[in-house]
Amino acid sequence: MERENFDALIESICATGCIEVNRTIILLEKGEAPAHLEKLNPAEYQSVLKELKSIMDIYDGNVCSL
Repeated sequence: MERENFDALIESICATGCIEVNRTIILLEKGEAPAHLEKLNPAEYQSVLKELKSIMDIYDGNVCSL
């Protein structure tokens, strides 16, 4: 996936709000794909997961925990 497309995907996921970002992280950690990520390959899933976790680390689990 090109960097521009990756960045746009991350931005679109983050635009859904922190609860949805956390749900996406949980699904990806289980090896499941949310509908909007079904077309990604396993390496891309891992890249998305890593990036989302990095973003959410800013909150140190104190905001929008599930």
